Amino acid sequence: MKAWRVHTHGEPSEVMRLEEVPEPEPAAGEVRLRVLAANVNFPDVLLCRGQYQIRPPLPFTPGVEVCALTDDGRRVIATPSLPHGGFAEYVTADAAALLAAPDSLDDAEAAALHIGYQTGWFGLHRRAALQPGETLLVHAAAGGVGSAAVQLGKAAGATVIGVTGGKEKARTAEELGCDLVVDRHAEDVVARVKEFTGGRGADVVYDPVGGEAYAQSAKCVAFEGRILVVGFASGTVPAPALNHALVKNYSVVGLHWGLYKAKDPAAVLACHDELTRLAATGAVKPLVSERHPLEGAAEAVQRVGDGRSTGRVAVLPGGADR
Repeated sequence: MKAWRVHTHGEPSEVMRLEEVPEPEPAAGEVRLRVLAANVNFPDVLLCRGQYQIRPPLPFTPGVEVCALTDDGRRVIATPSLPHGGFAEYVTADAAALLAAPDSLDDAEAAALHIGYQTGWFGLHRRAALQPGETLLVHAAAGGVGSAAVQLGKAAGATVIGVTGGKEKARTAEELGCDLVVDRHAEDVVARVKEFTGGRGADVVYDPVGGEAYAQSAKCVAFEGRILVVGFASGTVPAPALNHALVKNYSVVGLHWGLYKAKDPAAVLACHDELTRLAATGAVKPLVSERHPLEGAAEAVQRVGDGRSTGRVAVLPGGADR
């Protein structure tokens, strides 16, 4: 089969190679899947760079979420078993963790309903306890993770402020339904948030960026607000001033979705049922902005790494999706 492999760490466009390799053999409890669509996630970039918390042995194939077909013809969503990731024609995955792909979504959209939306749902509902009528501030609102949080926030009845970088991404955030969009390249994020909320600030902040975004969050979070730490796409891990959290009465809440798979897999299944319901009603619909053939996977991963994409970027090993 064809698969992209990384033999040495570095920038995705430089270290990913398309090769002919044997199909992966399922281990005990695993199944073989034919990949229909693989979405590009920022962890794929970090895997290529050798900066992710999981470091599979070299060589490996990146690609952490797919929509795929089982041997008996079922369309499923899965997390491939590294080092045999999703940018390939076939993968293996834990049979017990397979999720039914929603009929309301095509292959690329179904693959995108997984990690980003699960992260958003657990973050907003389990960790931050977002309530109807509260104000949700989402950093990188036009990206794959941020766009999911925007849709889930609106579905929960929140007022959503989206922070983006540049006019094109601001338009995308507006189309997603943000009640206010702040272009951090042209506007003062803290001042705009305080103005929009009458000085109160945001009840919940969804931060997959870190760095300066976290510093802005701490300046415009509301009394008894919650800052959700989801990731560090900026490359800078902030050092929160806990005395500031104490004086201002807000919480800094971490979220690592992967732990739910290990410690509470039933909650992951229940979350997927809710996401499937929301997708069927049209309340959420993954924004897939680009669809590439398998041959374009390295450039697709690099675009995400460079921050040149909006929503999700999908790789379709079999050509056009359903």
